Amino acid sequence: MQNLNLNRPFSIPNSGPRPSPFGQQPHFPPSAVSAGFPVASPPMSRPGPQPGVVGRPAVSPTGPPQSMLPANVPPGRPVGPPVSQPSPFGSRPPPASLSSSTGGPVLHSSTFPSSGIPSVGVAPPPPGARRSPFVSSSPLTGGPAVPSSSAGGPFSNGPPAIGSGALPGAPRFPPAASISQPPVGPPPTMMSARAPGQAPTMRSVLGSSAVSSPPAPPMPSASPFSAMPQVRPPPPGSPYGPQTWPMQPQQGTQPPLIPGFTQAQPPRMFGMPHQLPNQAMTTIPPAMGQPGAPLSGPSKIDPNQIPRPIPSSSPIVYETRQGNTANLPPPATSDYIVRDTGNCSPRYMRCTINQIPCTADLLTTSAMQLALLVQPMALPHPSEDPIQVVDFGESGPVRCSRCKGYINPFMKFIDQGRKFICNLCGFNDDTPRDYHCNLGPDGRRRDADERPELCRGTVEFVAPKEYMVRDPMPALYFFLIDVSMNAIQTGATAAACSAINQVICDLPEGPRTLVGIATFDSTIHFYNLKRVLQQPLMLIVPDIQDVYTPLQTDVIVQLSECRQHLELLLENIPTMFQSSKTAESCFGAAIKAAFLAMKSTGGKLLVFQSVLPSLGIGALSSREAEGRTNISAGEKEAHKLLQPADKILKTMAIEFAEYQVCVDVFVTTQTYVDIASICVIPRTTGGQVYYYYPFSAVSDSAKLYNDLRWNITRPQGFEAVMRVRCSQGIQVQDYSGNFCRRIPTDIDLPGIDCDKCILVTLKHDDKLQDGSECAFQCALLYTTVYGQRRIRVTNLSFPCTTMLSNLFRSADLDTQFACFLKQAAIEIPTSPLVQVREQVTNLCINILLSYRKFCATVSSSGQLILPEALKLLPLYTLALIKSTGLRNDGRIDDRSFWFNYVSSLSTPLAVPLVYPRMFAVHNLNSKEGDESVFPPIIPLSSEHVSDDGIYLLENGEDALIYFGSSVDSSILQQLFGFTSVDEVPTQFVMQQYDNPLSKKFNDVVNVIRCQRCSYLRLKLCKKGDPSGLLFFSCMVEDKNASGPSYVEFLVHIHRQIQMKMS
Repeated sequence: MQNLNLNRPFSIPNSGPRPSPFGQQPHFPPSAVSAGFPVASPPMSRPGPQPGVVGRPAVSPTGPPQSMLPANVPPGRPVGPPVSQPSPFGSRPPPASLSSSTGGPVLHSSTFPSSGIPSVGVAPPPPGARRSPFVSSSPLTGGPAVPSSSAGGPFSNGPPAIGSGALPGAPRFPPAASISQPPVGPPPTMMSARAPGQAPTMRSVLGSSAVSSPPAPPMPSASPFSAMPQVRPPPPGSPYGPQTWPMQPQQGTQPPLIPGFTQAQPPRMFGMPHQLPNQAMTTIPPAMGQPGAPLSGPSKIDPNQIPRPIPSSSPIVYETRQGNTANLPPPATSDYIVRDTGNCSPRYMRCTINQIPCTADLLTTSAMQLALLVQPMALPHPSEDPIQVVDFGESGPVRCSRCKGYINPFMKFIDQGRKFICNLCGFNDDTPRDYHCNLGPDGRRRDADERPELCRGTVEFVAPKEYMVRDPMPALYFFLIDVSMNAIQTGATAAACSAINQVICDLPEGPRTLVGIATFDSTIHFYNLKRVLQQPLMLIVPDIQDVYTPLQTDVIVQLSECRQHLELLLENIPTMFQSSKTAESCFGAAIKAAFLAMKSTGGKLLVFQSVLPSLGIGALSSREAEGRTNISAGEKEAHKLLQPADKILKTMAIEFAEYQVCVDVFVTTQTYVDIASICVIPRTTGGQVYYYYPFSAVSDSAKLYNDLRWNITRPQGFEAVMRVRCSQGIQVQDYSGNFCRRIPTDIDLPGIDCDKCILVTLKHDDKLQDGSECAFQCALLYTTVYGQRRIRVTNLSFPCTTMLSNLFRSADLDTQFACFLKQAAIEIPTSPLVQVREQVTNLCINILLSYRKFCATVSSSGQLILPEALKLLPLYTLALIKSTGLRNDGRIDDRSFWFNYVSSLSTPLAVPLVYPRMFAVHNLNSKEGDESVFPPIIPLSSEHVSDDGIYLLENGEDALIYFGSSVDSSILQQLFGFTSVDEVPTQFVMQQYDNPLSKKFNDVVNVIRCQRCSYLRLKLCKKGDPSGLLFFSCMVEDKNASGPSYVEFLVHIHRQIQMKMS
């Protein structure tokens, strides 16, 4: 996706053309916004090409921000400034809303013929369809279509394909054009205005109150891994052109109701009779299914019939609400385009269950989690409408005077519009005089479809002065580089300096962008970059116990004033320290000193660290040897090595967060560095850890550059505060993610970006009324990189239900599993691994037991019945048990990195992390005529891996390329430039050779990099080598040292359910 220069105010001096992060020239046509609403378009860039490979043409400026809608002024005015971020301090944000219902197919067992599955009747809800106070009668569509572009020429470590505008997750966005060379630039943004559509018609499905569900053959479920959409490229000359997106129902779940889209079943209004839930059945032979039966008997389960992810073939168009009720969201890992018709896009906020249980007892009975996964700045699909920006002037957005919830589509206006009822707390409020509008015959305001805040699930408000306790902070980037002997000798220092030098041109333009730089080994070295000096001046801080900083005005300077000095310094740092014999590192003291320099403004601190911090504040000792002893002695207290060594760094991190300093750490190491202690700082300040082990200057420099570039150019905000509000009857129980929390209701985020996700667990504090709706509102107050204060408000509203079958029908598998994953990660540092694995397995068993006991009717005890919406839960649970974080054999640092990576992981990346995608690479040429870039996805079982094949396996962060022992030498030559498996190198830099097979392989890798927003480390593996064992440890469906096979795990689950039933 194109790097959309986020909210670049056109009044900024020196805001001329800015080089594209991807070496392409993004074009930003002036945007015509639907109904005259201002648009908020965040910057979107993707991991880019290897340093120095592609030139960087200048990017056309995005143009002046458009003026915003003043309060009570009808649309039609020029649109407002680009979407930005909420302001740092001040008013807190509110929650969001959404609702839906589900059904599911029957996965029939292959073992014995089914005698027929009795249909499960679902009692219809009380008569009378519930009406939401506000239904968006016109979808106000018209969004930016983002053209793709491609850069020609061969390249190394190919830059990600940006053309398709795919977001992280499964191949989610269709390629905008056929990619001949891996595209290397983010697509520009363009918006097409469209008149508001007609109100959706409401059709009842009378007569369908009972639907019997005969056993069906295995039905594809909407897979977490969609293959690349097959969409014809737009005509040349039109960025994305007038492309038609095929609307397709999700496979295996009730398709979203889309106007004009023919469905096998008419849309059902809430309150009408439900479709009966289908159930997926996997039959377990009675001999193995009885309690106490041994697992060793010959299993008759056909491995080809057990549930597996099935890729979807093309993107679906998903309308968030229709006919006054919420549609079920598509799977997070599928390919979809959202039309926001009242509920927010599921990219921004998802719930584990899309109908809310009316009582805590009903939720407990289901054994499912009730939680939200909130990713407030997630990247939209390029074909989706941009978030509208609304400016209420000095008065600020309309809010409930009791709970402070923000105006949203679910607030009901009464008394001819003079009052409104808050959908969150139920309070009756007076409508501000300048916001009054009469109601239409349907009870909605006549201007509802013209006001984004009354018809869209996500909107952004301009924050007035009262929301700020100080002026918005500048965009400050401070680089801190390890120059100890190890860092110099491994090439880590040179790689860091090279990466920083190349991303300088991607920093925001203008006088508000400040930079600083320091290096450290056993002492700290600041650099005065002022233009008046002939060259940068080194300022050494020798005291690493009681650190101080030179004068701030000397070490933090406007980028426009010091660019030449900074580039010169970065070129010289590796040679300045090349003869250094200092092996120690004062990491803690160095970040403390950098913080003191940044304290008055706040900003981003980017640290490059290579060795264990051994001196000064927060010095650490190597605990790894102790860890090995503990693990081999039966894991006694071994998990304590995954906790920080002491509280010093945590105390520092809380102070950093208080002063709005966000820390990212790039760990380029070949040894143990105690990630468990170091990661406390990024985790508390809204940053993240990047981990390159073992670091190789040959193969990891390109990834380091791309990671740094994406970190700086992705949509992000500073000094943010977030709060989730819920309807009466539900309250927030806890937040989990990368943030600092000083008061119970809010979380502080010194930095927030499009990749960060927050887990919000919920609980009942009262009963909800059946047939009513339960709303959630998330509000994020933040500062854009261009200094604008914004409040991004995200709303969801779901129907409430008293029926257990509705909960299972509307369960969201990806979100449930992401919740499992994050809760397991929280437990890892405090509990023995055996206990964590048991807890995860029991969570899965209890959910399936509840369904079997209360919702399913089946005649044979030899059948394992899985709810359709959750039929892949056992597979993903098994994959989690065998993952890096929960295995006994992992390095301490690897496991520490894994659970810290998971803490802020987005929902679309949760499943791939533990159940990666695998493709066959050796037969890419056989796909003639197939428009999809991707070959078929292969199940993770060694029986699908042949000795004469080459396979690519990727989990969103790393990629393994496996060579069988008898691969055709001509294929090896075409793809990798060598002819024998014996020549497989240990360090690998991907090249594109002049042949069709190599080109297709590069296309696949680059599209994956684009989708995942990660450059992916490529590691070569071959049979009979330790690297081959690493590859086969990812075959989660096989039995191995980490756990049972998939079939055995299903048998185990079935046995446990039978024991509990009896």
